[in-house]
Amino acid sequence: MIVAIDGPAGAGKSTIAKLVAGRLGFLYIDTGAMYRALTLKIIEKGIDGKNTQAIIDVASTTSINLTNNIDGSLKVILDRRDVSQKIREPGVTRYVSDVARIKEVREILVKLQRSLGASGDCIIDGRDIGTVVFPDAQYKFYLDASFGERVNRRYKELVAAGHRVTPDSVAADVRNRDTIDSNREYAPLKQAEDAIGIDTTSFTIDQVVEKILSYISRYTEQNHG
Repeated sequence: MIVAIDGPAGAGKSTIAKLVAGRLGFLYIDTGAMYRALTLKIIEKGIDGKNTQAIIDVASTTSINLTNNIDGSLKVILDRRDVSQKIREPGVTRYVSDVARIKEVREILVKLQRSLGASGDCIIDGRDIGTVVFPDAQYKFYLDASFGERVNRRYKELVAAGHRVTPDSVAADVRNRDTIDSNREYAPLKQAEDAIGIDTTSFTIDQVVEKILSYISRYTEQNHG
């Protein structure tokens, strides 16, 4: 079974998807982490973000693996190196959407995502899971929240991780990512027509988790009960 969870930055996708996966005993696949890992490599190699061909070349020869730790957290392995923490740094966040909007890069990573998804029951979150990667997923959800709430969440997340940021800088990054993700030519961020939309602005994380689980349980009972 595949459960697709899409939505913009700061909507709570990763946190909620990880918890839902834990409750169901499914593999958790954070596709955003894959784009972040590739972006980290691009930065470390000093490749100009406008050098599209160089980025494509790196993507085609890069190994990215995702596994779940015992506590359910995600381990991201980039070319045999654990980069789980480094990919969350503001510098990576700032450029990940520029890398992710390249069609050839997305095609390369989509193949990997589909391979991971074919390995068994999984929860996959990203921006084009229900529309491009797994359009036939059994369950699709689209999480969103007000811009102010998304900025606030991302700000708190970065501060808690020890990064020195300001609300204004975080707002600028989120706005920039929204613009790039929603307007890119290939696989833009959008809600799949058959996805269940959930505005998480006024809900706690646990409330959203329970809401998603209730939908899955209800549909499972209808189809198999």
